[in-house]
Amino acid sequence: MTHAFFHPPTTPRFALRNLRAPHCLVQADVPRTGADDELAPVDLLVDHGRIAAIEPAGTLPAELGPDLDASMLLPGMVDCHTHLDKGHIWPRQANPTGDGAGASMATQRDRNARWHAEDVRRRMEFGLATAYAKGVVAIRTHLDSLAPQAAISFPVFRELRERWAGRVELQASSIAPLDIFLTEEGRQLADIVAESGGRLGCVTRSGAYPGDPMPPDLDAALVRVFELAAERGLDLDLHVDESTDPRSRALIRVAHTAVAQDFAGRILCGHCTALALQTDEFIEETIAACKDAGIDIVSLPTVNMYLQDRSQEARTPRWRGVTVLHEMKARGLRVAVAGDNCRDPFYAYGDHDMLDTFTQAVKILHLDHPLSDWIRAATETPAAIMGTAHGVLKAGAVADLLVLKARSYSEMLARAQFDRTVLRAGRAIDTRLPDYRLLDDLMRA
Repeated sequence: MTHAFFHPPTTPRFALRNLRAPHCLVQADVPRTGADDELAPVDLLVDHGRIAAIEPAGTLPAELGPDLDASMLLPGMVDCHTHLDKGHIWPRQANPTGDGAGASMATQRDRNARWHAEDVRRRMEFGLATAYAKGVVAIRTHLDSLAPQAAISFPVFRELRERWAGRVELQASSIAPLDIFLTEEGRQLADIVAESGGRLGCVTRSGAYPGDPMPPDLDAALVRVFELAAERGLDLDLHVDESTDPRSRALIRVAHTAVAQDFAGRILCGHCTALALQTDEFIEETIAACKDAGIDIVSLPTVNMYLQDRSQEARTPRWRGVTVLHEMKARGLRVAVAGDNCRDPFYAYGDHDMLDTFTQAVKILHLDHPLSDWIRAATETPAAIMGTAHGVLKAGAVADLLVLKARSYSEMLARAQFDRTVLRAGRAIDTRLPDYRLLDDLMRA
């Protein structure tokens, strides 16, 4: 358990005493602390891998377990939007321009040349092992799905979902240009997704009109996506308006289509960055439409800051590349943050660490002063969006936990928590990360 700052008892029943947990995630009758009103002082009782009780700090007897001196307690983190199939190809396929167009071209070159089943399997598993060591308990990954890739990657996903069951709950969504759903390839993809228990997904861009943020086939293709999903009982997970172009206004069209189709499934829309460039009146109209349609939103702040408003000249970027998350949350939409890409042409950095993603999101999106319940955006809310039983602290839940050396949000946000202790079913896991050298043979020409 290298790097963990403490090791919990190994008995079936034990206590972790004198912890501080986000009050919004604790489903128990415990007081807030005067020092940091967003945290609750708690004792936690673990019994045979589950949380048996959550009590006010100082309640459980000392002989049951250690006093952790106000260390922070979090439930396992949830990443509802990733791209594990792209991950870790940067060493062999960099993006020299650092922008979205360069990322798409670089990824296409690498996918066409290298993405056989074993390559995809090993890189995805490397990402899963890393996320597991960081304390991530559930992931939804998008899988590049233009033929023939869907027939390669979805079987790999199904294999890894089974192999990692009980460690990381794994979901998948397709991703492809919107217009393929007007063709037979789109119907076949929907069948593959249904066979795999996945979510039907696409980008709101058309391959037939690559330079048009609102292509003429947008509405017809959206209707077809909703029809294919409804026929198969699938939820939708869409990449929407990931752009610096204010002409990109597909989100409201997605919402109107959902209402017109009386769609019964869940809808998650990712990115939505161009909405931040609209007038206040159009933002309000779009948010209201999303509310009517029951659309959830996920922001990918680190990746969109990296990609958007980038120039090949010596020019400082002018905006953050994130959507209007505060306004959406204030009006009752479920909003989450997620990790997105990792060491690939869309993002040169990252380490599958949702605690780091949340920490950066706080700074990028100003989720502070007060922090309020924003920690839900990386725990409870994405878990609810995914339909999983993670993300909260309550009696009866599996004891999948992170214990941080930090004693407050201030300490947590100021210093990287490399020495966190990660518990799965009440047992501390080995938090050593897989070595990048494990992928060296896949990086050779």
